[in-house]
Parts: sequence; structure tokens; C-alpha cells
Amino acid sequence: QLKLVESGGGLVQPGGSLRLSCAASGFTLDDVTIGWFRQAPGKEREGVSCISRSGSYTSYADSVKGRFTISRDNAKNTVDLQLSILKPEDTAVYFCATAVICFRDLSPKPGPSTRWGQGTQVTVSS
Repeated sequence: QLKLVESGGGLVQPGGSLRLSCAASGFTLDDVTIGWFRQAPGKEREGVSCISRSGSYTSYADSVKGRFTISRDNAKNTVDLQLSILKPEDTAVYFCATAVICFRDLSPKPGPSTRWGQGTQVTVSS
């Protein structure tokens, strides 16, 4: 069974950090582009970051540039998203997704074959 599972979410104070992880079972993540998206209450899902199949390039939404870092660990079959200098407006459910449309300097977009994880909640609050 093909499955994506996110982990690492939680409650953190403004300025704090979290590391989200996306783990795959049933397939290898290095065969596809991977993206992270988020959806806040009452808002549309937005692309946050993505990484190419080879890991040779990454892309970030303007709102998270310089604060979030995406990376691959092919040995573990995971893609992580390091969240730093968190702000209350980063509060959302974060989803990882496969086979996203990922170009440099553009926020990722879902593609026709995109598969989603179930999401992990990130809450930034004092």
C-alpha cells in the first residue's frame, strides 16, 4: 500500500522551531518531486516548499524564505521540513505531497498525480 505519513507537528512559541518529517511506505521518495503545503483554518491550501527528485534545487514560498528548509534523506526515505523563527501566521495543518509541480522561485503546486499525506498540525502561540 502506498502511503505518506507526516510527523513532527506540535505547539511552539513564536520564534521557536520544529522539524516536520514526511515518510513514505510502498514507494521511494527519490523517484518524485516532493512538496510541503499548509492549510490554515478558513484559508485555501498553499504551497510552502518543494524539492526536486535529485535534490539539486529547492523552492520556497516568499512567506517562509529564510526561515524554512526542505531536505531529503534517501537512506531513510524521508523528506524533512525544518521550520525556524516561527510566527503565529505559520499556524496550519502541514501536508507533504508527491509528484508536485516544482520550479525554482515558484511555490509548489499539486500535479495530476499528486498523492497527499494526512497532515500534521503546527500551532504557533504564546
